[in-house]
Amino acid sequence: MSVVKRLALALFLAALLLPAGARAGIAFGVTEDAAKYSSDGGASIFAHLRDLGMTENAVSVQWDPERPTTIIDKTLLDRMVPTAARYGVNVVFAVYFTRPNAVSTTPDGAGKFAAFLRVLAHAYPQVKEFVVGNEPNYGVFWQPQYDRAGRPLAGAAYEDLLARSYDALKSVDPAIEVIGMGLSPRGNDRPFSSTPSTSPVLFLRDVGNAYRRSGRSRPLMDSFAYHPYPPSSVAAPTTTSGWPLAGLADLSRIKQAMWDGFNGTGQPTFENGLRLRVTEIGWQASVSGASAAAYRGVENVPTTDEATQAKYYAQVVRQLACDPVVADVLFFHLVDEANLAGFQSGMVRADGSVRPSYGAVRSAIAAGGCASPQVWRHTDGVVGAAVSFGAPAADGVPSVHLTADEGATYRATVVPVAGDPSTAEREDHDPGRDRHPVRS
Repeated sequence: MSVVKRLALALFLAALLLPAGARAGIAFGVTEDAAKYSSDGGASIFAHLRDLGMTENAVSVQWDPERPTTIIDKTLLDRMVPTAARYGVNVVFAVYFTRPNAVSTTPDGAGKFAAFLRVLAHAYPQVKEFVVGNEPNYGVFWQPQYDRAGRPLAGAAYEDLLARSYDALKSVDPAIEVIGMGLSPRGNDRPFSSTPSTSPVLFLRDVGNAYRRSGRSRPLMDSFAYHPYPPSSVAAPTTTSGWPLAGLADLSRIKQAMWDGFNGTGQPTFENGLRLRVTEIGWQASVSGASAAAYRGVENVPTTDEATQAKYYAQVVRQLACDPVVADVLFFHLVDEANLAGFQSGMVRADGSVRPSYGAVRSAIAAGGCASPQVWRHTDGVVGAAVSFGAPAADGVPSVHLTADEGATYRATVVPVAGDPSTAEREDHDPGRDRHPVRS
């Protein structure tokens, strides 16, 4: 091959490895295990990703406390990781546990999990990004969430695990990016319910408090992972959630909670270097027509139609491309689960045919850019705080109505004075305490 031809081929391959049209600093991809289980090492999955303009695939790696140094599915990973490299797809390891109480019921569980991460990082030196845990604020993935008295446990326990994991991975390679949290947008904050969980804002309070108590000066993470799923698959991306929950429309709430928990410490926040990684998001779409034969079972949740899913997915790409702190956006899934009790959020149906969302996402990524980036800044005041005074009651005491868009504490004092009652002092004590109840 001539020098000219070799140069032309090199330029072509270099261009192939660049995400088409994406904003500088943001990558798109999927959280998808299909590549790991595929007989072709994921080649068909990675070809789809490149066609979509995507460059990342997060794949799960589970830790079994009964076999603490064993890499489950190692044979599959050995085949998949080099295949991804040939397609220019960056592999992210999302590492969590075979059971939700694996850390808490295993002697030195956090230490053994961190040791496993060292084994994993040594086995796959080409993988430079690790998500530590999965939705630790959700009882399905982390137990216990509370002690028997109803006091929160999960946040502090996860802080210890994340600190150990950060140090373990950095000891193998300082260039490894440690991705923390992977929080669920939901949580009931009900310690005595049948399925206790913790809302993301309050979980961040607990992690931040534990970090400050520890006296640690090193960070816990390089990036923050979040799963801003909608309340249901029939809800639009613009649907807001009540505080202290947070969906896609409420990311500023998560940024504020991170600032509240960690400002002034060794852990960067979104205003001084922390990156936000949306590592799971998706809407389940309905199954019909000829593709229905590829599925089994019965759908167990409301779903949206395929055209609406396509509209929402394109909207997600455009919205997050305008957020300067967002480093990547990973859809969950690329390919539908065939069992309707699972998740049918893919851009590819179970029979291999593509949904309208496939073309919509490809076009949105290719369009790239952002006309007006949305820069966020923290606030020191209570969000949406308002006070109004009503007419005095029969005893002469005026009524006071206080509202806020987040949880807040307050203290009011009515002081009798001589003269016109309208001039009575209305005092809000200790405004510093009013910022968030999560600090008290």
